[in-house]
Amino acid sequence: MTEQTGPLKGLRIVEISGLGPTPFTVQLFADMGADVIRIARPDSAGAEKHLLGMENDPLDRGRDVLELDLKSETGRGVARRLIVQADALVEGMRPGVMERLGLGPGDFPQNPRLVYGRMTGWGQSGPLADRAGHDINYIALSGALHAIGTPETPVIPLNLVGDFGGGSMYLAFGMMAALWHAKATGQGQVVDGAITDGVAHLLGMFHGMAANGLWRDHRGVNLLDGGLPWYGIYPCAGGGHMAIGPIEEKFWAAFQAGMGFAPGDLPDRADKARWPEMRAMIAERFLSRTRDEWAAVFEGTDGCATPVLSLGEAVRHPHNVARRAHVVHEGMVQPAPAPKLSRTPGAIGPGSTRNRITAEVALARWQA
Repeated sequence: MTEQTGPLKGLRIVEISGLGPTPFTVQLFADMGADVIRIARPDSAGAEKHLLGMENDPLDRGRDVLELDLKSETGRGVARRLIVQADALVEGMRPGVMERLGLGPGDFPQNPRLVYGRMTGWGQSGPLADRAGHDINYIALSGALHAIGTPETPVIPLNLVGDFGGGSMYLAFGMMAALWHAKATGQGQVVDGAITDGVAHLLGMFHGMAANGLWRDHRGVNLLDGGLPWYGIYPCAGGGHMAIGPIEEKFWAAFQAGMGFAPGDLPDRADKARWPEMRAMIAERFLSRTRDEWAAVFEGTDGCATPVLSLGEAVRHPHNVARRAHVVHEGMVQPAPAPKLSRTPGAIGPGSTRNRITAEVALARWQA
């Protein structure tokens, strides 16, 4: 049994095993102390059964796993008994699947406080609700993918914007809001977590900028998409890159000083016609030193210039080390629980591969 600590200790969650944004949503709860039982298909353990071939996935940490065949009445019966005792459920099936199993939101009148979290790409309704898709499809239709990349082509931002940003984070937030309401009223509800909805919400500032004439629907011409010479990425000698973002005047002054430009050396930032010239001058200067040499120059300054680090380098960076942003857990480097709470910090639980439990153990635990 996974020992629970943290601010959500005592919160009972049933997780129906799923992909990407579903386990990450539950990881957020588990890291903060929720008591999670994952219902997985029989014989689901092992790297060969994992979509990405991982034996131990950090997204799966901190919960116990109960293997049930939900196509059998016996398996569904155990699942029902657990859900009746739960505070919340998280599932990522296509719309209608849980209802056909007799495990939908309306099948638990004896648990009126149940918060039923549903994670999908397109949502529970709408013309695309029954269609398959992945992160890239959801961010494409939400407008985010078009805005990210080079002037020539959109660039895939991993699956951070859709699955995890617009999906998991929004579902977790919606469930916490619903759990707060259930605590006050005894009434649960369905949280319809559509990745497309979450990504649309993430884009709110950019819709506002567009409405005010401050955003154009072309990549590489706007404030935060690399359109400005002073907000972008530059290659250095030796192959590394530096990321710069000195938007405010005082930071721009610090940046110029670090680069060795005297006041007036670079064109006036207000003169857009000379931006290509400015970009070329900055690019040429960055190519005069290696990334690590430039990182040393800007260390301790407000020039808003930082090295572009790989995953392995980020783990070793002194700031991330000081913040304990990563930990070694069960032989694997993993991100630590975030954010950090001053009184009741989160903690990493064992990986799910080590916590297979039986139906008897699960039912007895929550009946106690």
